[in-house]
Amino acid sequence: MTPRIRLRPTMQSDSDFVVSLENDPANLPFITPWDRTQHEAAIRFPDMRHFVVEGGAGLEPVGFLILIGCRNPHQSIELKRMVIAAKGQGLGRAALRVAKRVAFDDLGAHRFWLDVKSRNLRAKALYDAEGFVMEGTLREAVRVATRSSSLPAGRESQAAQDFDSLHVLSMLKAEFLQRRADGLEAAA
Repeated sequence: MTPRIRLRPTMQSDSDFVVSLENDPANLPFITPWDRTQHEAAIRFPDMRHFVVEGGAGLEPVGFLILIGCRNPHQSIELKRMVIAAKGQGLGRAALRVAKRVAFDDLGAHRFWLDVKSRNLRAKALYDAEGFVMEGTLREAVRVATRSSSLPAGRESQAAQDFDSLHVLSMLKAEFLQRRADGLEAAA
């Protein structure tokens, strides 16, 4: 059974929750975190949609997601970030399905795309299962700091840094509509 999920616009008062999710050690290896100011700007910027993901029986905050390009004349909307606190409960899948409906049904997307770090195997498997098509890989596109036990945070040497590749995936509206017709986009 798909968990109950809804998206609500993020408010300034949600900033602590959003920043704490990004800075959670379970999430940091898989995202490039923003500071509070960037999130607050995204909440206000008309080309972006910043949502708190609410889930479960009480619709408590369980994560957040950000869409970019909501006014893109080419109708290409990016899922910039999706972070869910509790892993393995189907909340991410349910939130992704709601995000697809928002992108295609509400915002009129022709193309809904994202990138995912190559080391984020759980997210990549979810996107594959949810019908996203691999477009390519941006090789070693983002620097990833690795913590060294002998160095304090922020003082990593060049040797303690490595790079991760980004896989670019997308879904077209026709693909989404076919998945819906096939019963693969069940409402969350």
